[in-house]
Amino acid sequence: MGALRSRSRVGERLRRVRASGGLALQAGLAAGISWWVADGLLHIPQPLFAPISAVIALAASVGQRLRRTVELIVGVAVGVLIGDALIYLVGTGAWQLGLIVVLSIVAAVLLGGSPAVMVQSAATAVLIGTLSPVVENLEFPRFVAALVGGAVSLAVTAVLLPLHPLRLINRAAAPALCLLADQLDVTAEALRRRDGPAAQAALDRLRDNKQEVAALTEAAQAARETSTLSPVRWESRQGPVARYARAAEPIDRAMRNSGTLIRRTVTLIEDAEPIPDTLPDAVSALAEATRLLRREFATGHEPDKARRTALRAVTGAGAAYRAGVGFSGSVVVAQVRTTTSDLFVATGVEQEEANRLVRGAFGPLATDRSGSGD
Repeated sequence: MGALRSRSRVGERLRRVRASGGLALQAGLAAGISWWVADGLLHIPQPLFAPISAVIALAASVGQRLRRTVELIVGVAVGVLIGDALIYLVGTGAWQLGLIVVLSIVAAVLLGGSPAVMVQSAATAVLIGTLSPVVENLEFPRFVAALVGGAVSLAVTAVLLPLHPLRLINRAAAPALCLLADQLDVTAEALRRRDGPAAQAALDRLRDNKQEVAALTEAAQAARETSTLSPVRWESRQGPVARYARAAEPIDRAMRNSGTLIRRTVTLIEDAEPIPDTLPDAVSALAEATRLLRREFATGHEPDKARRTALRAVTGAGAAYRAGVGFSGSVVVAQVRTTTSDLFVATGVEQEEANRLVRGAFGPLATDRSGSGD
C-alpha cells in the first residue's frame, strides 16, 4: 500500500511538472532575453531589474498577464516617484525608508491600484531608498528595466512561445467536469441502493470544488488572453476555444445546481420517499452527458452527443415526476432540468432556447406543480 501511494505521488508530481513546463520555458526565455536587451542593447546599470520584472509578470495567474504587466509598470512608476522625491527632501535612513513605503502604498491606493500595484510600488520604493545611496541615478534605469521586463514577458507569451489555448483550457476543464460526472454517478447509484451516506459523501466531494472551478475560470481567462495577444493564435478566437472559454460560468452553475440535486437526494433517501426507476437513470444520463461534453470539447467537435444525452436525462426525470415523487424527489427532478439547461448553455445554446428544449424533453406535467428549475 505504501509503495502504491508513493508511486501515485510521483505520478502526480510528474503531471504537475508537465503542466508547468510551458510556464517554466516562458519564464526562462523571458528572463534571458530581458537581461540581454537591458544589458547588451540598452546598457542599463543594474539590469537585474529587467529579468525580475519579466518573471513577476509571468508569475501572474495565467490569463492576467497583460493586466499584471501594466500594474507592474504603474507600481514601479509610483515607487520611483515617491522614493526619489522623499530622498531628495528628507534623505535616507530607517525612518525615511518607512515613510517612503507608507506613502507609496497610500499613493497606489489613491490611484485605485490593486494589491499587486501596492506591493510593486512599495518594493520599488524600498529598492530606491536602500540602493540610491550607493548606486547613482538608479531611478530612471529601474523604470526602464521594469518596462523592458514587462514588454519581453508579453512578447514571449504572445509571439515567441505562446501557450496553446485549447490545450490549456482542456487541461483545466477536465478535472471540473470529471468531478461533476463522478459525483452524479455516485448519486445515481446511491438512489438505486437508497444509500444515504454514499450520497452525502458525493455531496461533500462536490462541495470541495474550489480548486477545480478556479482552475477552469483561470484557464478561460488564459484562453481569451492568448487568442487575443498572440498573432499565431488569432484564428482560435472563434470556434472551440471561444465556446470553451464561455462555458466556464455555466459549468460552475451546473456544479452548484448539482450540489442542490445531491443534497435533496440525501433528504429523499432519509425520508424514505418513493424513487421511480427512471430517476436514478436520469441522474446517470446527466453524468454521461457531462463526460461527453468534456470529450467533445477536447476534440473540438460540436457537442451534439452531450446535448442528446442531457435531454435523455430530462426525459427520464419527467417520467419519474409523472410516476410519483415526494417533495425532495420533485426538487431532484427540478435540478436535473436546471443542470441540463446549464450544460446546454455551456455548449453555446442561448438560455431561452435551452429552457425550451428542456421543457419539450420533460413532457407533460401530471399535476399543476411544475417541478421546473430552469
